[in-house]
Amino acid sequence: MLTTRRTFLRSASAAVAAPVVLRRSYRVFAQSPSQPEKTYPERVVRLMRESVVIDMLNQFLYRTDQRDLLNRWLDQPSTFTEADFQKFHSSGLTAIGFGNGANSLADAQRLFSRYNNLMLTHPQWFQRIETTADFASAHETGRFGILFNLQSSAQFGELNDVNTLFGLGLRASQLSYNFRTLVADGAFEPHDAGVSEYGAKVIERMNTVRMAVDLGHASDQTKLDAIQLSKVTPIISHSNCRALIPNGLRATTDDALRKLAARGGVMGITDIAFMVKSTEPVTVEDVVDHYDHVRDLVGIEHVGMGSDAGIESNDLGDPKIGQRQLDTADPRYHVHGTAEIVKGLQGPTRAYELTAALVRRGYTDDHIRLILGGNWARVLKEIWGA
Repeated sequence: MLTTRRTFLRSASAAVAAPVVLRRSYRVFAQSPSQPEKTYPERVVRLMRESVVIDMLNQFLYRTDQRDLLNRWLDQPSTFTEADFQKFHSSGLTAIGFGNGANSLADAQRLFSRYNNLMLTHPQWFQRIETTADFASAHETGRFGILFNLQSSAQFGELNDVNTLFGLGLRASQLSYNFRTLVADGAFEPHDAGVSEYGAKVIERMNTVRMAVDLGHASDQTKLDAIQLSKVTPIISHSNCRALIPNGLRATTDDALRKLAARGGVMGITDIAFMVKSTEPVTVEDVVDHYDHVRDLVGIEHVGMGSDAGIESNDLGDPKIGQRQLDTADPRYHVHGTAEIVKGLQGPTRAYELTAALVRRGYTDDHIRLILGGNWARVLKEIWGA
């Protein structure tokens, strides 16, 4: 049997996630009615079981056809069942930074209230992540950790809103989404002006309360400005490498990666097909190329997971089932092919599949642990101070 530091739920339902032992390999999801059985080498399962696994940008439930289900869980938490929990638990993820946005302070307050209601109703299944000790706690108890990380800055209408939302659990926030905000410009803004004067004050206040400055979706100039302005290490929760996808406006340049790494920052690699490669087919191996690039450019300590996908599968043969179609004719902004998420990384097996690909590529156990969550735990401890 595997020796593991993780204590899974002590109930019969934990069998959904428990691997079935084969010779030098394990069957995972063998007893799950909703997920096909998968077989992984012992090393892959051991690394997943032993590691604190953090996906810094995960959509929880992402597909548009499941939004009614998510709203029911948030508005009526008693409808969330143990079988529902097992879909999240079986993914092997310890914690996620959820991928929501907010249009105002009031909108963010309502959003946090709904998620808090779900977590407080089911404390045996969920843990809100506020310190890095919470990652360890979620890992040991088998709960699913949720880190409040907004993909917006509109919630910061006034500087004191930063303090208010930190008090409500917000531990990381982007400075922009795709286009211009009062704080900074996003990656699709045609006239990139970077961080605004007000944005510099927001960054300073985020530093003061020790909220992570997230440069996911930031424009090139916003990234450079924020890395220079922030007195606390910034992060990029989810992006890819511009060197591998030159037309990818959401991708990060080598210059920005070097400057981020010099500050001790970490970038999460996404599994969104059009952000990985500009032509099909797009494979898991193409995703690992981005991990390779960050490792080779600035070091293994500066890369982690930021899938930008949900727990559930998105492989329905319909690219519109997601929400990433922008109102523009520019094909660089659009899903290509029949799936939005890279094939093989589309469901709850995502972290297992990534780990298996890293093993095939020759990564050491120590390096895989850093990618799975060690780098995020380290940088967030530096930022949060706990």
